[in-house]
Amino acid sequence: MKEGSGEEGFTLLELIISLGLFALIAVAGLTLLNSVMTTQERTEGRLDRTAAIQRTMFVLQSDLDQITRGAVSGRGSNIAFTRVAAGMGGPPVPLRYAATGGALVRAAPQPQLLLTGVSGVRWRFLDGQNWVDRWPPNEDRKDDWPRAVQVEMQLAGERGPQGTLRRVVALPVKPQDEPQ
Repeated sequence: MKEGSGEEGFTLLELIISLGLFALIAVAGLTLLNSVMTTQERTEGRLDRTAAIQRTMFVLQSDLDQITRGAVSGRGSNIAFTRVAAGMGGPPVPLRYAATGGALVRAAPQPQLLLTGVSGVRWRFLDGQNWVDRWPPNEDRKDDWPRAVQVEMQLAGERGPQGTLRRVVALPVKPQDEPQ
């Protein structure tokens, strides 16, 4: 039998150093994984918020594009008008948009919460060449329409874009339900 030379295997110090290096690599990997997951959550939140803003602007644009006979009235954070019914031949639908409790609400036959995280809404109306803050500008013009409507929303930064969002919608010259 041959006796060992003492060079076989690892010493205790070598094992401790290798375990320490492995632990450092594992911690770095877990930190990287945590960072990636946090970034993904933030990105998903921002994408959800951006999609909600886009849906809100689409609904608003669609409603104003389908405005029909009736008075348009607005002041401050509220606007009211009538639009064509969704189906053919249905009765006109009265709509009202209002900023309530940090949200934009579309009050139709059924109230609909369009967007949360809204710190302010301002409606403006194009009267010829000038923008005015209320419509109608006087009682003599209660059956007239503005040439365009502008909505300006201040968005709070809850998991998404913040700042001011502005949209201008030109109104049709002739109401939708009048014959051509």
